[in-house]
Amino acid sequence: MTSVHRLPKDVRPKHYDLTVWTDLDSSKFDGVVHIDLHIEKATNTITLNTLDLNLSGVVLRVTITADGTNKSIGMYASGQVITKATQRGIFTFPQHIPAGSDARLTIAFNGVLSNSLSGYYRSMGGQDGTIVYSLTQFQATAARKAFPCWDEPALKATFSTTLVSRVDTVNISNMSVRSEQLLDTPGCVEEGSWLSRKAATLEDISAWKVTRFETTPPMSTYLVAYANGPFKFKEGSYVSRNGQRKPLRIYATEDNIHQGQYAIDLAEKIMPLYEQLFDLDYPLPKLDFLVSSDFDLGGMENWGLIVGRTSAFLYDPEANNLRLQQYVGSLVSHEVAHMWFGDITTMEWWDYLYLNEGFATLVGEKIVLDRVFRSWQLDARFLSSNFYPARYLDAKRSSHPIEVECPDPDKIVQIFDDLSYCKAASVLRMLADYVGEEKFLKGVSIYLNKHKFKNTVTKDLWDGIQAATHLDIPKMMDNWVKKMGYPVITVAEKANGISIRQDRFLETGPVTDPKDNETIWTVPLHILTVDANGSTKIDSISLLEERTRFIALDVNKPFKLNAGTSGFYAVKYEDQRLEKLGKQVTSPNLGFSLQDRIGLIRDAFALTSAGYAPVRGALALLDGLRASEEYLVVDSIAASLTFLTWTWWEDVEITKLLNAYRGKLFATIVKKMGFDPSSKDSPDDRQLRVRAIEQAAEAEVPWIVDQLYGRFEHFRKTKDRSRIISELCGITYRIGVQKGGKEAWAFVKGIAEKPSNPAEGISAMSALGETRDLSLAKNTFSFATQDARAQDVLYYLRGLRSNVKMRRFLAEQVMQHFDELEHRFAGMFIFNYLIETAFASLTSYADHEKLTEFFKGKNTAKYELPLHKSLDEIKMHAKWIGRDTAELRAWLEEHQG
Repeated sequence: MTSVHRLPKDVRPKHYDLTVWTDLDSSKFDGVVHIDLHIEKATNTITLNTLDLNLSGVVLRVTITADGTNKSIGMYASGQVITKATQRGIFTFPQHIPAGSDARLTIAFNGVLSNSLSGYYRSMGGQDGTIVYSLTQFQATAARKAFPCWDEPALKATFSTTLVSRVDTVNISNMSVRSEQLLDTPGCVEEGSWLSRKAATLEDISAWKVTRFETTPPMSTYLVAYANGPFKFKEGSYVSRNGQRKPLRIYATEDNIHQGQYAIDLAEKIMPLYEQLFDLDYPLPKLDFLVSSDFDLGGMENWGLIVGRTSAFLYDPEANNLRLQQYVGSLVSHEVAHMWFGDITTMEWWDYLYLNEGFATLVGEKIVLDRVFRSWQLDARFLSSNFYPARYLDAKRSSHPIEVECPDPDKIVQIFDDLSYCKAASVLRMLADYVGEEKFLKGVSIYLNKHKFKNTVTKDLWDGIQAATHLDIPKMMDNWVKKMGYPVITVAEKANGISIRQDRFLETGPVTDPKDNETIWTVPLHILTVDANGSTKIDSISLLEERTRFIALDVNKPFKLNAGTSGFYAVKYEDQRLEKLGKQVTSPNLGFSLQDRIGLIRDAFALTSAGYAPVRGALALLDGLRASEEYLVVDSIAASLTFLTWTWWEDVEITKLLNAYRGKLFATIVKKMGFDPSSKDSPDDRQLRVRAIEQAAEAEVPWIVDQLYGRFEHFRKTKDRSRIISELCGITYRIGVQKGGKEAWAFVKGIAEKPSNPAEGISAMSALGETRDLSLAKNTFSFATQDARAQDVLYYLRGLRSNVKMRRFLAEQVMQHFDELEHRFAGMFIFNYLIETAFASLTSYADHEKLTEFFKGKNTAKYELPLHKSLDEIKMHAKWIGRDTAELRAWLEEHQG
């Protein structure tokens, strides 16, 4: 791939000797980097990446071998060009450097510890928010903002890092500490070095220390990490397969560190599992986690030093919150998975991001975590957390292939989405289910071991799995990875079997243009059949490799395609078959799984929203399953009804009918289970009760709203939080703000600013957007976009979005303040989600036209994908409203009471 943003290949880095001096008091850093290079092609220029740094003292020392002897030549740069647009520094030297020679490039640099959430930046935490510390976030292309480097994944090198800081702070980096000395210790600093010259400028040299770290294995620059601050830690360990005990630590500010034990306890359990699964030891001497109060992503897999938000890695055991425990557990395991997927073996370029993220999602959040928490039903949960979000996005015309060309930093930031993560994980899950999980994991082990410390592309993965399975993996999988979209399989029943046909599924309806329907996927059919004796059989071998195929089976007996909902496709049955399946999937004697029940509901509503099937059929299916007591089935029903309410939110009559229907459904569950949790609850029971209360409250069931508001008011007036159920904190605060006016809003704002734990803070931030008072909504928007932490802006705005009274207000405010929001957030991962939060919930053709006009003439390069996704979303909702309003109203009227 050639691009103005890709570096030339004439010089390759081998090793970085990096020294960084951090002054938290002045919010500045400076340093020097010595980079050992190999010259691939004769040149007198060296091009590397740099951005927002001041560079000086550029020196190149070249070692030339001639007549069996080595000769060293030193040269100062005779020319220097720094180009911000391409994020490059080009240095010219007076002599050509011969091909095959080695060289050492030295560059001094300095920069500012800003609050940009990328590069090397500052954060403020602690109980009162005044503790200052610094940390790095280099993914995807921000190492160049911290030190000049070859900032591309394939240009791996080893790193020796030295951090200089004040003596009362802690330094951490990818590797273990090799030595730590006071700066004034004799012999600490080499005479004549950059460090010695810097030390000579100090008034009090005894106030500083030097921390030197062990050298890393070969690694990509975006995985380099370091931090400095007054951190505290909790510690654990695990025994590696080679018998070595390796320390595990989590670092945080003093006020938060007590909530870090859960992450360490989980890491102790899962690290040995990863080593065993992949027959590959974790190669670093330690693994640390760092919790930050300011972070753009949820977590980041820096090798040996995982960094993430407080909400990602902290769990308050006193909260007794299963939902939060699952969330933190999922993120911890996801980031640990990256120590293998991404760190030991790294994608060659960002086109192959899914080789990192798809695997970390599948293996980290499902396969490994399931071995620790069997009762969490993680394969079924995967459907709602990953599978269907991916399907939803991939049904849009603005979708992109999993393997997608990323020519520049603007595009790279935008592909950290549900396709690179969730679709990639879903099609890999489909492959694992088809070939068998044991063989799949064996193939992945072959892949990782063969490419240890190297870079890979899709073919390398397929080769590994093919070696383990002896199947033609590229033939089966390439279209799933290299083409956008997925198929809908239409089932037509015949006398002695079924005729099936695959076409691309689009959220705007059946394809009419042949250009939109060119891809033929290799589809694992997983056909479940029931014989005359009631025995269930699953055909896990059959594939659909053509447009159409006939399959002989007894259509008078139960059958279902995509058993276990493992295949990444929708299935459209004839109306009568769907009605029968709705009754059959609940039978304990027919072999249908929880995943089958979830898939049937979610497919029905996907087909309905896109115009493939009538809304009556989907609603009838849902109504037939309403008596289910399985949490994940009820959760799918709730998601489907919420989908309807978010589409018809401006239709007062239909909203009233929908609330009456779902209010009765979920209030019945609450009455049966009771409001407060019981010590006898299973994990399924706990989650079912919480979901039912939330849904009933959103449907404005009076007695449930009153119950929540009463608990909120008791807390507000007495400061006694004992009546607030932790898992219902979010909906309780929302109801409080909706009903409590200015006093309640101010009370919740205080919680948002000083929460008892990160989850409570997020609940409070989101709740502030639920006000019915326009002046308070304006205060929420103003505080979110001007005063709140950058990482938190989405929580406030998503609260406004979920508030139907303020949804249009949010869109209008973002348009009104767009230039300042773009200036502050563009280039961050946050900005992609801000675009979707503001606009994707609008539902009329007029909205689509207004937004299209608003963005006309703007340079949308930094947010092109989320903008097009939002416009597609609006069009889908508008089309659905125009098609199904009358039928939806009629069905709901028939099912009142």
